[in-house]
Amino acid sequence: MSRHHLTASAAIVALSLGLGPAALAQSSMSNSSDAAAGATESIKPDQMRASKIVGATVYDRDNRSIGSVKDLILDKSGKVDRVVVGVGGVLGVGDKNVAVSMSDVKFDNNRLTLDRTKAQLQQATNYRLENRDTGAGSSAVPVTGGTGGSRMNR
Repeated sequence: MSRHHLTASAAIVALSLGLGPAALAQSSMSNSSDAAAGATESIKPDQMRASKIVGATVYDRDNRSIGSVKDLILDKSGKVDRVVVGVGGVLGVGDKNVAVSMSDVKFDNNRLTLDRTKAQLQQATNYRLENRDTGAGSSAVPVTGGTGGSRMNR
């Protein structure tokens, strides 16, 4: 795996766990010195990779499939604020997207559980992944260049 992919993966995991950019930078620096010393760090049992969350099946408390994760919504600080779950469709077609708080999602042994039923989620407000008025959510973050959101903090 290339250094670029490792850095991107570390960023996704850090953001999904609610760590801000400063913690990510500190983690990257300490990992570099640890790697040089031959030390290894790995994911903990109470953590889950963001790449494994998007697309994962979500279950209710009775172990029934209620949908799948369509996306993760980050707040300005980089913490996962909402988990968008697609419910009600067949094989992903015709899903209704609903947003639940990250704190409502429980995960154990790489399994996502919500304390809600499929019917409750189908009654929830539809969540749009793109904002028609502002264009938010409609474009990808630039790979290089751009301001990267620095103007928001001015």
